[in-house]
Amino acid sequence: MDRRYRLKKSSDFQRVRNTGKTYTHPLFVLIYVPNTTMQTHIGVAAGRSIGNAVQRNRAKRRLRACIQPWLKQLIPGVDIILIARKPLLTASYDHLAKALAKALQINHILTDEEYAS
Repeated sequence: MDRRYRLKKSSDFQRVRNTGKTYTHPLFVLIYVPNTTMQTHIGVAAGRSIGNAVQRNRAKRRLRACIQPWLKQLIPGVDIILIARKPLLTASYDHLAKALAKALQINHILTDEEYAS
């Protein structure tokens, strides 16, 4: 994922977690909140409940790969956090990609709804 789309600071993660709207799915948790800029930022996290460092990094890579095709269709001015859940490690890429697309569509985070179907 390009650096300009990354949510980097711990304070930004805390702000999104504390004030954002949450959408839960068995594979991941999506938290989003509008920001004051017209730039979209995305943070990806995986807690220790996922497993060891190798499994956590794999889960984060899979989430980043699934959000990559949607970066251009995301509405401007929103901060997003994707938190991996343990079943994400065994789910197929297609299942994960469809679930993420549906979550973005349900929460009206995409600019063009036709791409989410």
